[in-house]
Amino acid sequence: MLMVPMLHQGGFERVCIQTARLLEKYYNVTILIFSDKDINYDITGLNIVNIDVPAKKGKLNKVVNVLKRVSKTKQMKKELKIDITYSFGSSANLVNVLSNTGDKILTGLRCSTDMEAPRQVALFAKKADLVLSCSKEIMRELKRDYNYERSRYIYNPLDVDGIQQRADEAITDFPFEGEGLQIIASVGRQDYIKGFWHLVKAFSIVETSHPQARLMIMGTGNWDKYKKMVEKMGIADKVAFTGVKKNPFPYVKKSDLYVLSSNHEGFPNAILEAMALGKPCIAADCKTGPREILLSEGEYDKLVEANPDGSSTAKAIDGEYGVIVPDMDQEEDFNPHHITFQEQDLACEIIRMLDNKERMEHYGKKALERARVYEPHKYGADLFKILEEVR
Repeated sequence: MLMVPMLHQGGFERVCIQTARLLEKYYNVTILIFSDKDINYDITGLNIVNIDVPAKKGKLNKVVNVLKRVSKTKQMKKELKIDITYSFGSSANLVNVLSNTGDKILTGLRCSTDMEAPRQVALFAKKADLVLSCSKEIMRELKRDYNYERSRYIYNPLDVDGIQQRADEAITDFPFEGEGLQIIASVGRQDYIKGFWHLVKAFSIVETSHPQARLMIMGTGNWDKYKKMVEKMGIADKVAFTGVKKNPFPYVKKSDLYVLSSNHEGFPNAILEAMALGKPCIAADCKTGPREILLSEGEYDKLVEANPDGSSTAKAIDGEYGVIVPDMDQEEDFNPHHITFQEQDLACEIIRMLDNKERMEHYGKKALERARVYEPHKYGADLFKILEEVR
């Protein structure tokens, strides 16, 4: 059983669907969800069980919800005679560990935000047969801060060929038109962890020297504060907030550069998908993810040795597969007149990339080379080995 709260939008939801399809050759797979509202992924042919206990606000309602979810999940585990349950996300982890019916429990700690609730982390670790993460950094943190060793990491699967095929789909609503434009793209929901205000402010610096530059941000959420900020900056005609796109790949394909400005990640699928399309990438060195993707093994080890506490690089690094810049503040700041040094650093690296066509081409080729490392067949085989060891 794979357990996930919803299948609306998000990285671990996508990975859950991919995992189900890859494991079908080894097991009878069931995906258990708490709500089927706004399913955004292709679930054709998959065995989906909806226990229909959607999220509610209020402390008392949340407690009641957990109890209902645990009860219904226990019932389903017994009916389906589940051997192994692997959960994605903290709310699913909680239900998973509390609904043990003798099945092997795998909890997924997939983002640095998951590690910011020590009591939950301790519970998910103590009650699980194995903690599975998608990042070396999370595994290192479990060992360093919790002295916990029953953990493994496995990188998310990336269907490079499938992404490239979907990127060929025709679109008629691309937000920018004109010759010689330099399109900067980023994908993610409107959430403080994505740090998009940093990207917008960095772009406001970039466009002063690069009037042909444009910024396109795709993702669900309310972007009103962002729209007001770009209006005050006088760049509203150069920044597009497209909303969520069921197939974002044609839009990313038409871009020139991908930038990730997150202050928290697990293993960011969006940047990997851009790399699958051969896009040069720049990413903030947030707590987990980007450094493992954009740096070589030697570069990563050197950074970890220099910063054993997991803190960010202090200066930009031209990695083998892309560029990382220092991490940025997680406190939202929509003051258009307040530009931080980190935002200036990000702008500088974007300009360096846009100014050098050969460098752009080099990093585009290296991005695709790196993307091939995460092919789904390897993920499926590696995960099967881990599950059989637990089983």
